[in-house]
Amino acid sequence: MTTSLTNERVSRRQFIRASALVGGGVLLASYFEPFAGATALAESAGAPSGAGDFVPNAYIRIAPTGVVTIVAKNPEIGQGMKTMLPMLIADELDVEWKDVRIEQASLDTTAFQNQFAGGSTATPNNWLLMRRVGAAARAMLVTAAAQAWNVPESECETRSGVVHHKASGRSVRYGDLGEKASTIPAPDLERVRLKDPSQFRIIGTRVPGVDNHAIVTGKPMYGIDVTLPGMLYAVYEKCPVFAGKVASANIDDVKKERGVKHVFVVEGGPQLAGLLGGVAIVADSWWYAKNARQALKVTWNEGATAEQSSVGFATKAAELSKQPPQRTLRKDGDVDAALSSAKVLHAEYFYPFISHAPLEPQNTTASYRDGKLEIWAPSQTPAAGRALVARTLGMKEDDITIHLTRTGGGFGRRLNNDYMVEAAWIAKQAGVPVKLLWTREDDIRHDFYRPAGFHYFTGAVDSNGRLAALRDHFVSFGEGDRFAPSAGISPNEFPARYIPNCEIGASVMPLGVPTGALRAPQSNGLSFAFQSFLDELAHAAGKDPVQFRLDLLANTPIADPTPAAGQQPPPPGFTFDAGRMRGVLEMVAEKSGWGKQKLARGTGKGVAFYFSHRGYFAEVAQVTVSKAGALKVDKIWVAGDIGSQIINPLNAENQVQGAVLDGLAEALGQEITIDRGRTVQSNFHDFKLLRLAQACPVEVHFLTTANPPTGLGEPALPPVPPAVCNAIFDAIGKRVRVLPLSKTDLSWS
Repeated sequence: MTTSLTNERVSRRQFIRASALVGGGVLLASYFEPFAGATALAESAGAPSGAGDFVPNAYIRIAPTGVVTIVAKNPEIGQGMKTMLPMLIADELDVEWKDVRIEQASLDTTAFQNQFAGGSTATPNNWLLMRRVGAAARAMLVTAAAQAWNVPESECETRSGVVHHKASGRSVRYGDLGEKASTIPAPDLERVRLKDPSQFRIIGTRVPGVDNHAIVTGKPMYGIDVTLPGMLYAVYEKCPVFAGKVASANIDDVKKERGVKHVFVVEGGPQLAGLLGGVAIVADSWWYAKNARQALKVTWNEGATAEQSSVGFATKAAELSKQPPQRTLRKDGDVDAALSSAKVLHAEYFYPFISHAPLEPQNTTASYRDGKLEIWAPSQTPAAGRALVARTLGMKEDDITIHLTRTGGGFGRRLNNDYMVEAAWIAKQAGVPVKLLWTREDDIRHDFYRPAGFHYFTGAVDSNGRLAALRDHFVSFGEGDRFAPSAGISPNEFPARYIPNCEIGASVMPLGVPTGALRAPQSNGLSFAFQSFLDELAHAAGKDPVQFRLDLLANTPIADPTPAAGQQPPPPGFTFDAGRMRGVLEMVAEKSGWGKQKLARGTGKGVAFYFSHRGYFAEVAQVTVSKAGALKVDKIWVAGDIGSQIINPLNAENQVQGAVLDGLAEALGQEITIDRGRTVQSNFHDFKLLRLAQACPVEVHFLTTANPPTGLGEPALPPVPPAVCNAIFDAIGKRVRVLPLSKTDLSWS
């Protein structure tokens, strides 16, 4: 038994290393000690600095050796922030990247701003802030050297971690200025002088991710890797119907299972984003806990959500579509009059619920002792998680410490911290450190899904091939005037504002299934419906789909963008700029050879564009469809405008390619269906991620414009599904109006 238990405790990463050694690989590191994961992950900005270090702020530490430690404040969910944000600091600090070491910060809302990952906001939120942090430290070092030499600061310059005084030929390393620089008052960040972009030496270069080596050599950095002394392992059984409660459970029987230490019922609350009711099983190993779960028998009070289903939603949406919209979100001109004198099209579009399905299932390790709680969690919103834990457990936030771990995929799933509050509750109840790990089935069946959407379009083109009118009755989920999370629509959804007659109305139906942000929330579904229907209108008008869109973008907006009384204007960059969209549309047409080549029947090209998260992206997809209906996406061309500066071109390309393949996966076969309030799908056999054989080449181009840099983890995704579907129509003449594509017969003759 002892041998068996020891083997079970060999972690996945230890196994990877052991396997490499057996295979004759080079010894890259010794096995880590049992608690090394927690120790490594606990490193933070609060770690003590060494003697003689220069620590000008919470982000920077310069050792006498010249080694520069920069703290990465944001959670790293695979979007490259742990590399990109320190690049901004290092460039303005004027040091060599090879001399920089990166530390991951813990949650510290006093020292840092905006410690979260989501919405492609890291670049716009930090573009100036991080540069100012580096520039301020550099200014203090220059002042220290100038005072030591008794020369004007204006005669000093920096390069590669050294301050030079050209007139005297003297130089001094940053590392030797620590004691003196520590006495210099920090300058005002708002007034500190920044580099001219022509002076950048790190920004704009292709820098590999700082964790790349650690990832491929199996070092512990993800939440799933954390281990603590005396730690136990937990699984958590929740009602298959969302927010259902435990009526009864055979707790005493499960306690007899091998390795089980604790079994208890959690009452939970009504909030889908909070602590839901269930049964916790805590054991010596996760395997024991998981096996004991098979003996668990629970009777649930399932509640009203058990009456909901995907079939029922579709039936109800069809009923609502025959009635006037519950709300009119926009009404320009006279749509009915325009329809009476133009060529009219009607079309219904549908996209389904989708799961995030990150490769690392939800997990958290928590330790409660003497009224204090310490948590290691792969969260996109650690501050919100701490607040949720504090409210739920009745604790002060100051008594809760949150360590950020690298996240094995987020895509918006980890904006919600339900797994964190579950682990915290269980650890407090058990009285020992506990790691909660969900199974893949838990993750698929208890997600905050991308909400489904139903669109009932009417459009018309006039005798000159112009879009005369468009009406959308959008049926979604919500209650009263409120949409469910990520289930809404903007009244400015393009082509609104760029055509004279436009109506957008909405009706909602109740939903007991949790929904939330999925990469490019709302946009990932709306783009499919609107950009596909625009393609239908282009063909009905007898126009080239690219030219049809360019003509629309050339129109003068018919509505004043000034916000209505009582409403706030949109933040900078959130207002749609048709000129920027025309730029990327023309670029992608040119790069893809649009209209330059006649393709054989069965092969076609489709185009789409979309503006989201301050990013402008246009894409062209080429597909080939066999007569039997087998679809192959041959290639996707991408043109994006995310402003004046690509901070890390290597990561930018990776982000775009990942977003495109993510969007392709969603279009091809991803769907979550609900039956009797339960999620039908459970794992990757029935909720499929993109397979290697399905991946296509993705050619990425950026259009540089004189606008502030912005993020791009999300805006490259929305054009993918409509571009592919429009390409299918070009190839075989079949219009796809329902996702996923696997539900449409694509055979032709």
